[in-house]
Amino acid sequence: MKKYILILFTLFQSVILSAQINTDRVTLIGRNALYFEDYILAIQYFNQVIKSKPYLAEPYYYRAIAKYYLDDFKGTDEDCSQCIERNPFFTNAYQLRADARQNQKDYDGALEDYKVSLKNNPDDKFILINMGIVNIEKKDYEEAEKSLDRLVQTNPNYTQGILTRGSLYLERGDTIKALESYSRAIDKDKYFAPAYSMRASTYFSQKEYDKALSDFDEAIKLDPTMTGNYINRGLTKYYKNDLRGAMADYDHVIDIEPKNHIAHFNRALLRAQVGDDNKAISDFDFVIQNEPDNFIAYMNRGILKNNIGDIKGALADLNIVLKEYPDFYQGFYLRSEIKRKQNDLRSAEQDYLYARRKEEQTKKDALAGKDMDKTREKSDKTIDKFNLLVVADKEEEEKSKYNSETRGKVQNKQVNTELAPTFIVSYYEKMNDFQKFIHYNQDLENLNKQNILSRKLIITNQEVALDSTQIAIHFTSINEYSKLIDEQPQNSILYFARGIDYMLVQDFSSAIEDFRKATVINPKFTLAYFNLAVAYSKQLKSKDILPELYNQAPQTELSINMKLGGADKSVSTTSGSNSDTDSKTMRSRLEYESILKSYDRIIELSPDFTFAYYNRAEIKSVQKDFRAAILDYNEILRRDPEFAEAYYNRGLNRLQIKDTDRGLDDLRKAGELGMVSAYSIIKRMTQ
Repeated sequence: MKKYILILFTLFQSVILSAQINTDRVTLIGRNALYFEDYILAIQYFNQVIKSKPYLAEPYYYRAIAKYYLDDFKGTDEDCSQCIERNPFFTNAYQLRADARQNQKDYDGALEDYKVSLKNNPDDKFILINMGIVNIEKKDYEEAEKSLDRLVQTNPNYTQGILTRGSLYLERGDTIKALESYSRAIDKDKYFAPAYSMRASTYFSQKEYDKALSDFDEAIKLDPTMTGNYINRGLTKYYKNDLRGAMADYDHVIDIEPKNHIAHFNRALLRAQVGDDNKAISDFDFVIQNEPDNFIAYMNRGILKNNIGDIKGALADLNIVLKEYPDFYQGFYLRSEIKRKQNDLRSAEQDYLYARRKEEQTKKDALAGKDMDKTREKSDKTIDKFNLLVVADKEEEEKSKYNSETRGKVQNKQVNTELAPTFIVSYYEKMNDFQKFIHYNQDLENLNKQNILSRKLIITNQEVALDSTQIAIHFTSINEYSKLIDEQPQNSILYFARGIDYMLVQDFSSAIEDFRKATVINPKFTLAYFNLAVAYSKQLKSKDILPELYNQAPQTELSINMKLGGADKSVSTTSGSNSDTDSKTMRSRLEYESILKSYDRIIELSPDFTFAYYNRAEIKSVQKDFRAAILDYNEILRRDPEFAEAYYNRGLNRLQIKDTDRGLDDLRKAGELGMVSAYSIIKRMTQ
């Protein structure tokens, strides 16, 4: 298999270097990539076919399929439209576009496309079931029932169709017919786990816990990988007062899926109920770390911290909650109690009176005799339900079947919304498992042709950590360049080369000194200015992350949050007074200004040096000057319309200024060009 993949990569490299390509051959390879779920790689192949023969309909359709499986539904819609424009009789494109429009909630557009597809395939079960689902989502239950009745009549053994009709009945509030449908589906296929899950959930909602438990047991036996069934079985056991059994189910989910937030949350509530407050707090810590806006978790953790006497921690959590939910009177009652413990009687009284007014108002607004729900869905952020267990989502996130970062549904991988990394002139780069971006710079090529350096330079933003052998090589290289510098003290390239070695072994101060010396000797040495700015940036980040390396006499610890290169890092620095802090802020601002001046100088010397615009934009983004950063990315893309990282970063900056549509368009383009993490962000922003 590895040999086959290697042949694919080699062929792809030869494809992009050739002006004339065999489009049939490349399309075939792209279709192979689709089959093996290499969606990112498939897009790269179809891009080449489209470039070579833009009048063909087929490559647009296949690229649309790849985008669809990456959840880029707008991109799928656009590619299907391009396909249909070139060939109006390409019927599969209508169905795929309908699916994409359905996922974008363009239900009318989806129905129009499904109707076109249905003319050519009048009994197609997938078209009929999707038409039923679209009409359910439109709340047009009569039309939905027509499609689903027709589906079941023409495909009486299609279990999924029977289940979908059951869901329609459930939407209409007819639980009797819904249960009949689920039971009929089980009769048709007693090994179909979803049928048991859906019937179990319906029984659970009717408080028929024994029947629900039996069906969840069967669903888990048939498909032990579906963690949602364990979570919901745990809820069922909880309502049967089997706390030990419920805890065992949540423990099992966390064993097989350690980052399952629902399992951690529910286990925390159970631990709190049995008085295991410290372990409950640990679970809530995990939830909050991974979902910083989970105010319900903050509320519960605040209660628990109050129980164990962590008054300061409890108050901090409550302040976060009440700032977001100023009408949540229970929280104000608790904060009043905590403030009394701190002897802050005046503020405690204010909270108490405010809470009592809100409580009276809430009681007036509430419907008399209405039962409170005993569970909530994860999407339900109602703070009043802070002490309720969470039911599993209806659609669980698909687990990747591969370890690769670019195989399968890459959009389901969790990624930080950080800017793509800074570019640097170096000797090494991290190898990706799909066609890497080839970045070119004329100054770099000219320097490599002189054969002065020990190895070939590249410009990359995929840095890789060196192993011990490589580190030893570069320490030796530093010594060798030092001897040459003693002999040729006015050779700027030698200083530049030694500066790279210093940077590779993380000696930024020495690297900065050498790069600066190179620019003094040769004021037009653009690459030296470039790495000077990069080295300075690295040094600043290391100072912020590891202040103890730069402060001789630490005084009072001050915990702060700061944003470095798009990533929030919690760090500690030292401060003796406000004036010291202000001085450091001013010094940091001046240091960043020095970096910007280096990039300004490069652009002055070489206006087409796109990587200088790119790195300068990152600095501006760190300084929250998002609009100025966007202008730099515009300059890059005007010069190089295929610069994937520029689209990606411009998209993130546009999202920062709420220019959402154009930001998502940029991310789609970045994904199309091979930026894997774009699809995860698109998915999260469009859900």
